[in-house]
This record gives sequence, C-alpha cells and structure tokens, in this order.
Amino acid sequence: MSIPAAPPAPLLPLFVKLAGRDVLVVGGGAMAALRVRQLAEAGARVTVVAPEVREDVAAGAAVVLRRPFRPDDLDGSWLAVAAATPPVNREVAAAAEARRILVNAVDDPALAGLLREALDALLPDDLSGWVDAAARERAGWKRGRVPLATRRPLLLEKLNALYDAGAAPRTPTRSPASGFVSIVGAGPGDPGLLTRRAADRLAQADLVLYDALVDAEVLRLAPRAHCFHVGKRAGRPSVSQRAIERLLVRAARAGKRAVRLKCGDPFVLGRGGEEALALEAAGVAYEVVPGLSSAIAAPALAGIPVTHRGLAAGFAVLSGHAASAYAPAIDSIAPGSLTLVVLMGLRTRAELADRLVQRGWATETLVAIVLGASHDGSTRWLGTLATLATADVDT
Repeated sequence: MSIPAAPPAPLLPLFVKLAGRDVLVVGGGAMAALRVRQLAEAGARVTVVAPEVREDVAAGAAVVLRRPFRPDDLDGSWLAVAAATPPVNREVAAAAEARRILVNAVDDPALAGLLREALDALLPDDLSGWVDAAARERAGWKRGRVPLATRRPLLLEKLNALYDAGAAPRTPTRSPASGFVSIVGAGPGDPGLLTRRAADRLAQADLVLYDALVDAEVLRLAPRAHCFHVGKRAGRPSVSQRAIERLLVRAARAGKRAVRLKCGDPFVLGRGGEEALALEAAGVAYEVVPGLSSAIAAPALAGIPVTHRGLAAGFAVLSGHAASAYAPAIDSIAPGSLTLVVLMGLRTRAELADRLVQRGWATETLVAIVLGASHDGSTRWLGTLATLATADVDT
C-alpha cells in the first residue's frame, strides 16, 4: 500500500505597494537585475548585498553592499528578495522567517530568470485553453489517484487533441508576418548616445534580449517589453548563441516585435552577423539598427582620436580575448602604421604587449586603457607599451 505524499502548501498571490518601503535584494547577477529594476519602478528603497554586483544592479539600488550576506542585513526591511545561489537563498529565507519578514526566494537565479522571462514573452495566446484543459483533467486524475509521474504525458496528449480537434488554433491570433526583429546597437552605454531609431524600436518592443553591459536606464526605454539578460561574460554561465537565435525566431513567429540589444555596434565584434544569418535562414523579417561603436566612442570620450593628421592615418579594431583572434592581424600590420583599438583585451594585455614588441613596435609607443566609457566613474590609464603589462587598473 502506498501513501500519497502531502500536497504542497497552497500559495497566495499578493499585489503590494512598495513605494517608500525598504527592500533587501541578496544577489548581484541577472536575476537581481530584473528584481531591482521592478522594485525601483515600484518606488521601493532597494539595498543590494552581494560580493559581486553588476553595474545595472548597482544603478537601480539606493545602497550597495559588496560583501556576503549577513542575517542582520534584514533588520528594518519590509521585504527580502533572495536572488543569489541556492545555499545563500536558503540562508536568506531562514533568516527572514526568523524575523517574520516576507521573502521572495529564487532557487536558480540564472536559469529561473531566463525561463520566467522567456515564458512570459513567448507563451501562446491560447494559453487559457491549456489551463482549462488541465483543470478538467486534474479532477479526474485526483479521483483515480493517477500518479504524478504519469500525468505529464497524459496532459500532453490532451493538449495535442485540442489542436487536432480544432478547439485551439495552431497559429497565433496575430499573423506571423507581423513579427519583426531589430538587431540594435546600444552604443557604449550612456542612453543619451542611443540613436533615435534605437530608442523608437525599444519603445515598440514586446521582447528585449539584452547584453551584459547594457545600462539599466536604456531598458527603461522599453516600458511594455519583457526584458531579460542573455549577455556573455568571461568565465560565467551564459545563454548559448543558438538559444538566443531560437528565442528571436520564436518571438517573431508569434507575431511579436523583438529587439536584440547589443553593446556598441551589433556588427563590430558583437555576433550580430550570426543572428542576422539565423533570422534570414528562418525567413524572419528583421533589420539592423547601427550603434555607436565602443571602438571609436570610448577613445573619443577619453579625449583620444583614433586618427590624427601626421600621427595616424587609419586604425584597426581587434578582439583581444585570445591570441588566435589578435595574432594574425598584429602580424600583418607594419609597426606604428595604424592606431590599434583592442576590445576585450584587458586580461590579455601582457601577451598583447609582448606580441607587439616582438613584431617591432617600439616600447615607447603610447598606450591607453579606458574603462566604463560613457558611464559614471569612467577611468583612463595612460602609459607606454613597456608598462602596459603592469598597468594598475581597477577592473
């Protein structure tokens, strides 16, 4: 004889006013970015605590504590949001329970955030029919004590039968032809440097897939869109390029206006070309909205022209993330003949300097490192090729 497991405790959906209330967000990643933006829009006073905090998370918070969570961080809070790793989330939930503070906990910030936003953006218009069908079947399953493990394939059969019987449309209520994708360059970061067309596309968007360094203020220009982070950062888990392309195709086929928001210009070391090819192959209507490339904007904002009469008649833009990317270009350029702009090269600057010297570049060649171009707190380091490897820069 088997004893059925106790059903999970029922949940009560709440809509609460947070204006002027203190809310603690534990975590500094993608899920925290989404929650902080929502809380800030609701008028909450947000405090974020995490060892590492993304720029868009910090931008939306009133207080940022870059350290691990402590239970006394909850003191004075009206609501807690646990958007860190599962062990930290459990610690936050336990501490909040002890203080009788409401807590919104997320089991897996990266995956849960992606799935939640993707589902919100891409679920079919006939979802209510699915819910009604599931409710009807659930009552029979309970009476018949059908094991939970066998219910999913049974439900799938019923949902397929809805389509086969014509009770639910096989295509979205909006014509797939109305769907459209804009591959948009966000520029170096400052929302004031967006093009007018980029701002227009964001205002019209139903879905925005944005990169890691996109400023939170830029996302505010898409007030009715589902926005979620698909950016890639070195050494961190991220959404695959193929998954991003599939999301764009599915959104367009569902009749939605989607924006793929990319830092700088989408066709300058941004994989925008790959996304355009995927949309072309899928027969999806799309456009490319150029952005102000960081390769030119960052030096200009730091007071450094990439060309100057009598000094440099041209410039080359290189990817610095690996020798396989920059070595062929460096080896083909005559020493001192062009200005070299290296993107994503901070971690490989020692190898880059060594390669340039080996190829005949003078050790006295002037070098600059620009961090956070167009953002508050932007910094600039000036030196020479000889001192590049040991440059003291705060990353």
